[in-house]
Amino acid sequence: MNSEFRKQYFLNKFVIITPGRARRPHEIMEQSQAVSDFKCEFCPETLDKKQLIKAYGQGRIWKMAALRNKYPAVTLENKKAYGVQEVIIDTPDHEIKFSALNVQDISYYFDIMADRLKEITRDKKIEYVLQFKNHGSKAGATIRHEHSQIFATDILPPDILDELNSAQSYKVERGACPYCDILKKELKSPRKIYEDKYIGAFTPYASEYHYEAWIFPKRHLDNVSMLTREEKKSLAECLKKILIKADSLGLAYNFFMHQVVKDSGQHFYIKIQPRDKNVWAGIELGSGLVINSVAPEKAAKFYRS
Repeated sequence: MNSEFRKQYFLNKFVIITPGRARRPHEIMEQSQAVSDFKCEFCPETLDKKQLIKAYGQGRIWKMAALRNKYPAVTLENKKAYGVQEVIIDTPDHEIKFSALNVQDISYYFDIMADRLKEITRDKKIEYVLQFKNHGSKAGATIRHEHSQIFATDILPPDILDELNSAQSYKVERGACPYCDILKKELKSPRKIYEDKYIGAFTPYASEYHYEAWIFPKRHLDNVSMLTREEKKSLAECLKKILIKADSLGLAYNFFMHQVVKDSGQHFYIKIQPRDKNVWAGIELGSGLVINSVAPEKAAKFYRS
């Protein structure tokens, strides 16, 4: 496959798919070292109760927990950087990977995210909520114990605003949700990963990251709190399958969910972006063009296998 420019669906952003660059030599290798005597603050026995917002699950030990972020970039007390930052401990088990959680627990994870979203957006000043997970040092994780984060603020990030405006223009021109149309098209393409009655997953046509994957509910809904029990279970099954495959390659990854509070017309989805040697360098930072040496068609075939 020769290199080609690809435009992201309805956004004015471009990616260069360049399979040949995967053969480039890599003399410099990034290395990570685990600190063996690190005292984990996310384990039940060392958890700082002062940071605890809410413990979830029945039994002597909580199943998941929401904490105040000890080192927040935004706070409710700071008018110049207003917002909320929370940490979600995904499991009390220090050793287990997120992908190793069972489907029931991952489905429960979406319950927790829905609960926190409802609680945070009671504050009418909050405009934007990002719920995300960093797995591995290359994805920005600084603590090995599996956890996720929530970032909410009173401003709408420019990239999110651009996406909203582009989506609205698409709706006006074509009378349909762009993401509904994208999902229908991609589930018929070689980029399809998975489909059942409730959800569909695919690798985006102009993937910015190696093995990038998106998961959509087929029903047009606005945010995680609107998912049915069946949709959560389907999302959990699909997310687990994708993350197991990413783990098999030793990939760090981020996955995230957006919510623009005052726009009820969004189409909720989960975006998974693995992080490996495809580091954004001079071309990406200087020109804004992203180079991806793993074609999404190849990535989808890997996920399906």
